[in-house]
Amino acid sequence: MRAPRTACGRLALVVVLAAAVTAFTATVPLLRDWFDLRVYHGAVDAWVHHGGRLYDYRVPGTPYGFTYPPFAAVTMLPMALLGLGAAVALCLLLDLAALAWVLRVLAGPSWRRHGWYGAALAACVLALYEPLRDTVSFGQVNVLLLALVLTDAWLLATGRTRWAGVGIGLAAAVKLTPALFIGLLLLARRPRAAGLATAVAVAATGFAALVAPDASRFYWTEAMWDTGRVGRLDYVSNQSLQGVLARLGVGGHTVWAVCALAVLAVWARRSRRAGAAGDWPAAFALTGLTACLVSPVTWVHHLVWVLPAFAVLLRAGHPRVAGALYAVMCTSVVWLWFDDASGVDGFLGANTYTWVTLGLLLFLPADQVPAERRSRHRSPSATAAAPRQAAPTTATASGQPGRSSSCAVAGAATGAAGTAAGPGPGPGLGGAARGASSDPTGSTLPAAANPQSSSARASS
Repeated sequence: MRAPRTACGRLALVVVLAAAVTAFTATVPLLRDWFDLRVYHGAVDAWVHHGGRLYDYRVPGTPYGFTYPPFAAVTMLPMALLGLGAAVALCLLLDLAALAWVLRVLAGPSWRRHGWYGAALAACVLALYEPLRDTVSFGQVNVLLLALVLTDAWLLATGRTRWAGVGIGLAAAVKLTPALFIGLLLLARRPRAAGLATAVAVAATGFAALVAPDASRFYWTEAMWDTGRVGRLDYVSNQSLQGVLARLGVGGHTVWAVCALAVLAVWARRSRRAGAAGDWPAAFALTGLTACLVSPVTWVHHLVWVLPAFAVLLRAGHPRVAGALYAVMCTSVVWLWFDDASGVDGFLGANTYTWVTLGLLLFLPADQVPAERRSRHRSPSATAAAPRQAAPTTATASGQPGRSSSCAVAGAATGAAGTAAGPGPGPGLGGAARGASSDPTGSTLPAAANPQSSSARASS
């Protein structure tokens, strides 16, 4: 099927797709009623206005309360000045701004080529992606954290390394999972960026300790180690390795630790090579995938960290693979095993998103030298291969001009292929990656006392 070439044809296609997406999101996934945002708002309000302890707050009628580090609560203090409706509106605006930046980073310079048409198509695709859909309807912070981390990826890929690490440090202070990106900076031999990220995380945590000493003491000595505060490990929304093991009935930490160490070993090897090649899109994508796998709890909405992997697949020329895997993660398929995840079908189906994440970690194309670095590396050899003065006719045929021409043609062909792949994002992170469409889809049951299930834990 060929894309429409006229403005009217494009508008008609966008209208049809928007109608289909609206019908899908109105019938398949049910909204989460901003449950996590209600946790944040209620906890901060009780803490500031009613003298309550931050981690003692529970949403009325539920056992669910605040589970993030104290610095996250400090950053959310402005919500104490707002009503819940205003907080929801602010959350939506922040999500939209962060998502626009994420797509801008993943798409790179090619985002200008597609204008309103590309933006509209990207929005339609984004509206289907279950993790992003859940993030928006829960009122979660995942997209904001992804934007912070990818800012550092953009800084590294474009040579603006002075402030690289600040975004990762802030994200790690808000939520522990992004701290793995500090490990990536160490593996990639970027000690300055790793040191800056660590210093920012420590400073932010220390600042929170000054503002809320009692809450900080309780979190770091008790709450952080109590996984029961987050929810049941065997709940189908937990798409981490620990979730798979819990649904299999494997208790204890030994098997999980062995599996997590094996995943970390694969990540260390692959991300080190990607960083050495300057393939920052792949290095950051691999780290996001690994963080989802090794975290004890990875709710479906946490899988927004998989989005950079789709961008890498598109950049590497695998649009069909990216499209197929992306489509799987739009289906809410894991919820078919909400009541019973036993048997072979439960093992395979209830853990579908875990298998997608693990497969991407193992087989995602990486170590690809960005185009601009390839051209820089080729030019000296081309100069060295220039013909001798004694053979001017041969110089035209085999010297540098001919090779430069062929390189330019190859580059143009690559760019044309990227454009032909679709109107979505193109080369990203300073020309090194091709952006992937993401999308916000909401997955499952209506938000009641527990938005994730009638018997499971809230999703923070």
